[in-house]
Amino acid sequence: MTDKIRIATTSLAGCFGCHMSFLDIDERLLELIQHVEFDRSPLTDIEHCGPCDIGLIEGGVCNSENVHVLREFREHCKILVAVGACAINGGLPAMRNFVPLEDCLNESYMTGIGIENPQIPNDPELPLLLDKVRPIHEIVKIDYFLPGCPPSADVFWKFLTDLLAGQEPSLTYELLRYD
Repeated sequence: MTDKIRIATTSLAGCFGCHMSFLDIDERLLELIQHVEFDRSPLTDIEHCGPCDIGLIEGGVCNSENVHVLREFREHCKILVAVGACAINGGLPAMRNFVPLEDCLNESYMTGIGIENPQIPNDPELPLLLDKVRPIHEIVKIDYFLPGCPPSADVFWKFLTDLLAGQEPSLTYELLRYD
């Protein structure tokens, strides 16, 4: 049995910038890997979240697949963390909330600039779009929030090293960004 903590990460509706910021911990990643093992994440290419200590979720909830993934993470992760503006308040993807979904689809696939073969995709393999993009706390209980767009690598580092030390994470004002 390992004494490392297990971390899973996923990106829902967003730009993947929070994952990129996490990777910006650079050489500290080598130190972190001494204490953690990754479950589902872009580093492992594991498809489903298994039992984990920490789940890091970036992005808002825009479709049925996002809801499924989010619920799977909540079921399997002891601690669930909303990472970045999209997870916390819907962020940029939520800008579509001000336009009816049908109008968004028509503009994107039927009447938008450069459309050559107008057709709204209806393949059953595509996840069903929600009427609105939701922040993740509207779907499942969240234990911690890491604000920012994206949170800096130093925020990830401080948060995770506090948890690894068995301490309640304490992020100073200087670390937090709300842009």
